[in-house]
Amino acid sequence: MSSLKYGEASARRSVAYLSLLGTTQLHLRNPFVIAAWSVVFPGMGHLLLSKYLRGFLLFLWEVFINYKAHINLLILYSFTGDFEKAKSVVDLQWMSLYVPTYIFSIWDSYRTTVDMNHAYILASREDALVKPFKLGAMEVNYLDKRNPWVSAIWSILVPGAGQLYIHRLITAIFVVVWWIIICYNSKLLPAFHYTFLGDFKQAKAVLDMQWFLNIPSVYFFAVYDAYINTAENNKLFDWEQSKFLKRQYENSNFIMPFRKNIRGDKVYIVSTFDHSIYLELAITAIQMKGINKENIMAISMDQKSEKVMFFDSIHSSDGLSLFDLPAILAVIGGIFGGIYGFVLKWGPLLWGLIAIFAGFSIGLIIKLIITKKYSDRQKDKRGTEVVLLIECMESQAEMVKDMLWAHKALGVRKLNADNN
Repeated sequence: MSSLKYGEASARRSVAYLSLLGTTQLHLRNPFVIAAWSVVFPGMGHLLLSKYLRGFLLFLWEVFINYKAHINLLILYSFTGDFEKAKSVVDLQWMSLYVPTYIFSIWDSYRTTVDMNHAYILASREDALVKPFKLGAMEVNYLDKRNPWVSAIWSILVPGAGQLYIHRLITAIFVVVWWIIICYNSKLLPAFHYTFLGDFKQAKAVLDMQWFLNIPSVYFFAVYDAYINTAENNKLFDWEQSKFLKRQYENSNFIMPFRKNIRGDKVYIVSTFDHSIYLELAITAIQMKGINKENIMAISMDQKSEKVMFFDSIHSSDGLSLFDLPAILAVIGGIFGGIYGFVLKWGPLLWGLIAIFAGFSIGLIIKLIITKKYSDRQKDKRGTEVVLLIECMESQAEMVKDMLWAHKALGVRKLNADNN
């Protein structure tokens, strides 16, 4: 199927859309992972799918109905064995509203993921173009490559900052606002103050457990969402740039460099690049120095796909990696650590942190065992992504080579009639 031009009306589906508020993208997702996030907190699975309106509605419903029904307190007292208090604290009228919506959130996130996976497959086959740059009076959004672990670390430090790093403004604003609301109502900072002073009894007394049990879910959702979407944005950047190079710099009239084709006054410069903005900067800079577009050939290499990737990086990502199960188990660990920490000496905060670390470690170990058979494939997996060939005069060769090195070429070599 031939590619479609930007904005062409006949493009029924597209894999991504850039707006001033962020990048909305289709990609393959595991329905069980998305459903698991809906189990952790209704609405989060939908937010991972960029189904913002439905996700916000279910999230707000969860916060409101959970608070009215005292669901978190019911969980707290039930798991600590105080069943009489659990019965007395719960509001049955509000709980009857809570359960059906909770189940619907899990079912609908799973169903929607399956549907969106089908939509992604059709969109990728249609192969419609994506405009990689959006400019407005208030904002600028563009495709670029970023490190998923930088996104995760910023979200660990400040929930929502990872989303700002990758320009997911809608999710960033939502996460920041609700992180502040939940931290304030749970009295998290005063509880940390007393915990660090060693006054565990006062830390338990000041902490509002109804709000506190929401913290692990929101916190690790922010980290996971930022990480996964950074990884997928990197893949989208590679895909879009590959299509651009194929359209603009794979000229069928380009004379490939064989010895018999190389005249004495002509040379070829061969270089290799990663997919990055520096590649396009190098090409345009060389054109500005008088090298015609017809004398430039950019070949985007097909990459061997792997089912599982160990640690996503700025150069290669699968959007799943080892981070799914550890993040979910860290949330569960944080919740139960907070619950049992309420009756243990060190308090909910320290036991919550211990349980988070334990849950993350267990998840990581399980994923390492499951994916061990792929470890040998992953060694030295990264290869050349783009090969750039430039025909120029002998007098221009050094200038071209310097330009390529200045724009982060991985390797550069000159071919001329004397090459063996």
